[in-house]
Amino acid sequence: MVDWALAAQTGALLVRGGPQVPRAEAEAAVTDLRELTVEAEGHVRQLTNLGLDLPLLPGEVVDRPGWVRSAAAGLGALTGRALPQQGGPFGPILAGGAGVQTGLVLAFLASRVLGQYDPFGGPEREGSLLLVAPNVVAAERAMDVPGHDFRLWVCLHECTHRLQFTAVTWLRDYFADEVERLVGGLVGGGSDSLADLVGRLPEAIKQGPKLNLAELLQSPKERAVFDRLLALSTLLEGHADFVMDAVGPQVVPSVDTIRARFTARRKGGGVFDRLLRALLGVDAKIRQYEEGAKFTKHVVDAVGMEGFNAVWRSPNTLPSRAEIADPAAWVRRLHG
Repeated sequence: MVDWALAAQTGALLVRGGPQVPRAEAEAAVTDLRELTVEAEGHVRQLTNLGLDLPLLPGEVVDRPGWVRSAAAGLGALTGRALPQQGGPFGPILAGGAGVQTGLVLAFLASRVLGQYDPFGGPEREGSLLLVAPNVVAAERAMDVPGHDFRLWVCLHECTHRLQFTAVTWLRDYFADEVERLVGGLVGGGSDSLADLVGRLPEAIKQGPKLNLAELLQSPKERAVFDRLLALSTLLEGHADFVMDAVGPQVVPSVDTIRARFTARRKGGGVFDRLLRALLGVDAKIRQYEEGAKFTKHVVDAVGMEGFNAVWRSPNTLPSRAEIADPAAWVRRLHG
């Protein structure tokens, strides 16, 4: 349904160029980011006690087109099992149209993403940690914060994501299976039926603003999968935000300044930028950081890091969407 190669080409072609940086400064930033991923993951392991026996590997530093190509490849690998191939004479046209639209979205995001761990990316599809050098440099300049401190702080976040998927061996397949269930249901399980959608409108109207458009389009079965994925994503993002700030005071001297200015930056942007962020779910993503970090802090304060690490035992020990909002309920369920 999506021509991912065309999405990558479109996004890489349309993405805006990064800041003008002297060659020596750019090379220094690339070297710094690559080396800091190793240092950062060492700090994360000490705090979380996750993946202590795994090799420490450097990340990959890319430009904006490089991120677009990697993101398209990772999304293609993730959704490939669930999205059917378009048949018939119009199949390639439909897939091409979706590819162009996806490329436009990737081009917009490529100027904002500082880094990411993609568990479905990399040459062997074994996962890849990416740092987008021009975006990191642009952000540290805009916020007027020490470059080395900010780069290490960003690496702490992304290395936490890498450790989540490499130390918790079942997580990658679980996430992929849940995405397949959700996408497969949306495209082939009856959600495309107008009658089904109309039948769900009365309940949606009664719930009012509590229900967003994505949830409106889902059946109860799909909603359950959506809730599990949303809870997991919130946990992963919030855990990474908690870790980067918990490690920060020991290794990032200016962490308080960075956090304050970065939080303000997340909420910034002009009217058009804020509209696009809302449409693409970027603002919802920011709320995930906040809600997930609150969950993690509450649990760690209540039962310590080892008690928190019970979330990684199995899919059954992950918090539900309701437990993310009420972490004490998760503590009671897992620790009595």
